[in-house]
Amino acid sequence: MIRSIFTLAYLLLLALFTSLHAQELWTLDSCISYAHKNNIQIKQSQLNTQYQENVLKEKKNSRLPDLNAQLSQNLNFGRSLTYLNAYQNVNSAQTDFGLGTQVNLFQGMQINNAIKKSDLDLKASFEDLSKAKDDLSLNIASTFLEILFAKELVKVAKDQLDITNQQLKQSQEKVNAGSLASGALLDIEAQAAREELNLVDAKSQVLLSKLKLAQMLELVYSDQFDVEIPTLPEVNAQVSVSTSQDIYQIALKQRPEIKGAEYRFQSTAMQLKMAKGVYYPTLSFYANYYNLYNNQYELLDKSISFSDQLSNNQRKGVGLRMNIPIFNRMQTKSQVNNAKIQMENTQLELEGTKKVLMQEIETAQTTAITSFNRFKSTEKAVVSMKEAFRYSEEKFNVGMVNAVEYNTAKTTLLKASSELLRAKYEFIFKTKILDFYRGMPITL
Repeated sequence: MIRSIFTLAYLLLLALFTSLHAQELWTLDSCISYAHKNNIQIKQSQLNTQYQENVLKEKKNSRLPDLNAQLSQNLNFGRSLTYLNAYQNVNSAQTDFGLGTQVNLFQGMQINNAIKKSDLDLKASFEDLSKAKDDLSLNIASTFLEILFAKELVKVAKDQLDITNQQLKQSQEKVNAGSLASGALLDIEAQAAREELNLVDAKSQVLLSKLKLAQMLELVYSDQFDVEIPTLPEVNAQVSVSTSQDIYQIALKQRPEIKGAEYRFQSTAMQLKMAKGVYYPTLSFYANYYNLYNNQYELLDKSISFSDQLSNNQRKGVGLRMNIPIFNRMQTKSQVNNAKIQMENTQLELEGTKKVLMQEIETAQTTAITSFNRFKSTEKAVVSMKEAFRYSEEKFNVGMVNAVEYNTAKTTLLKASSELLRAKYEFIFKTKILDFYRGMPITL
């Protein structure tokens, strides 16, 4: 009974340990979703949008009146002004307090333009956040495909090494039987050593690519981290259906970097209007209340009470105030000129952003087409090289070709297979970029 309990406990602990150390597989979607929530740059962009939201609230609240209270306590020594407006040598203590408010009625439309500018800055910050997420998604997709590509290279290298080891075994048997010179065996052994090194390099590339992805996800890398191998799309020529101009016109309407640049240009236009608004007079309404208490105020040799002083000394006022700018050392003119320069600069930035977008689309489409053509031509070459290698292997087994010729055919096939994989993954990534510019999410 006790042995059964210990056995059951051991099995449970083993199952728990296995589950804790089970390899966690990440899909492309889960990588992108996790990165959007945990990436530091994304968090900083989110904080910037929150900051811009606060700035917009501040500009809107500037329409409201302000209200300020003031309170002071004064100790007066020597000649002081009495309640009867006469000077007398007396020490006194006086308390002054009041309230004041002011409402801006007109400021050359500066407040309205400031609100519009802040609203545009907020919209630009949201587009910047979207752009940061898009850039991160593309980088993650690129690294994800790097891992898949490296894994396939490992498979190719391992298959090549398995074939060489099989040939090495057969050659050893022939050398032992005396039907093959020992020099041929040495050539096969050297080829096996080179292919073992290729396999080690391929596995190292997988580890480096996985480390790179884990770092992009802000994760602490472990050996258990790995990606789930998806069903990849077929390599076909559908990418050439849409021209780069068609994709560009679609991207212009929806890409966040274009929208953000447009919002910033419009924001500088509002800044120019704000600068020009300083030329106009400003009009404000104000109201205030003032009162005081002095411990030495007397009337007919009798101290005036606190309540009576508050009733007698209070002063109220309302009014309109207009400030008319006449000369401010040419500062307004300089601010207007600087605002114009900033507006022209953001317009150039908008045009530059559009050009960069067009170049990226053209490059992606051209690379996709060339990758497709290279894939198709390499695919035919690999088929031919596989047949040539099979024929060379048969001749090597019967002694019609030496080990050097056999290894050359094998190496040529390996290079062609690697180039085929490279063209395949390059085509997939570039077509995903083009789909992304069309407004489609990145998926595999």
